[in-house]
Amino acid sequence: MSADHFFVLGATHHTAPIEVRERLAVNAEAAEALRGELSSIPGLREFTLVNTCNRVEFYGVATSPAAAVEVQSRFCTRQRFTAAEFEQFRMSLSGFDAVRHLLEVTAGLDSQMLGETEILGQVKDAYGAAQARGQTGPVLNRVFQKAFQAAKHVRTDTAISSGQVSVANVAVDLALNIFGSLAKTRILLLGAGDIGEKTAKAFQSRGAGSLSVASRRLESAMELADSLGAFALPFWLMPVKLAEFDIVVCATAAPDTVVSHAAAQTAMKQRPARPLFFIDLALPRDVDAAAAKLQNVFLYNLDDLAKIADENRAAREAEIGKCRELINTRADALWKHIEPRLQASLNGNSPLPEQGRPA
Repeated sequence: MSADHFFVLGATHHTAPIEVRERLAVNAEAAEALRGELSSIPGLREFTLVNTCNRVEFYGVATSPAAAVEVQSRFCTRQRFTAAEFEQFRMSLSGFDAVRHLLEVTAGLDSQMLGETEILGQVKDAYGAAQARGQTGPVLNRVFQKAFQAAKHVRTDTAISSGQVSVANVAVDLALNIFGSLAKTRILLLGAGDIGEKTAKAFQSRGAGSLSVASRRLESAMELADSLGAFALPFWLMPVKLAEFDIVVCATAAPDTVVSHAAAQTAMKQRPARPLFFIDLALPRDVDAAAAKLQNVFLYNLDDLAKIADENRAAREAEIGKCRELINTRADALWKHIEPRLQASLNGNSPLPEQGRPA
């Protein structure tokens, strides 16, 4: 049996800079359409799409390597990449290497911020979505479930997650360096999603003052604001009110920038002596990169925060060898276990269940 029958392909922060990852990013609507397209690929028995700010990865079980090639082709067509362009930063693994990669991803070993914890929840959500649509089967079910167990084991038995390894905590520490104290700061959260909420809570836990929430859906902003004890701001008012805030956490799912250079420039004319700190956690990015050139404007994106987090990784670096040993042992045992399941799946005659149909 060829190891190519279990594969992962995609691109991550290791090879793709943020401007490329912006083009790779798949929004919720596009992801739903893409899953439907992949369901029709001949020979693709199971698949799961893992789509985060730092990676887009397709895990699959196929009757031949040609199915994986077709997955790549359809993704590139949708995202407007040529095959040659995509292959410059493509990651492609199969068999045992693909199993080990998934275990490392869920454990935070492959993350831009070594040991970060958000990725485990993101992979669980991706797997849950695929499972609910009937797009997983005996192989991926086993692999993902064992990956989650391995992640828990690694985090429990090593110090890989010690220190400030979340985007939220790094952002708060950076703000403290700029403002000294957060008690009198006014914070605006753009976007009502999970990462923005976690960052807002991190600021509140460190003594942040006034917090406002703006979302393209006012109902979402009001709901999150109520849970945080914050204020809800209509999204269209954001450019007008921008000068009133000291820290702006940007975490929308907008396809283009929502804070223009002109808006930031206008805001700074009203507050020239006071710094304006943008934390851009979105992909595609929410803030025009040119805003960073303005006097007294501090703009940090995901890659910037990851570089700062590297300063905290010395203690965790010593744990990498121990983590990889645990991962390799579990990956080896898992691969030996799923080989017969994979063979049985590939020898079966049933196609991949249609989207929404139980497996």
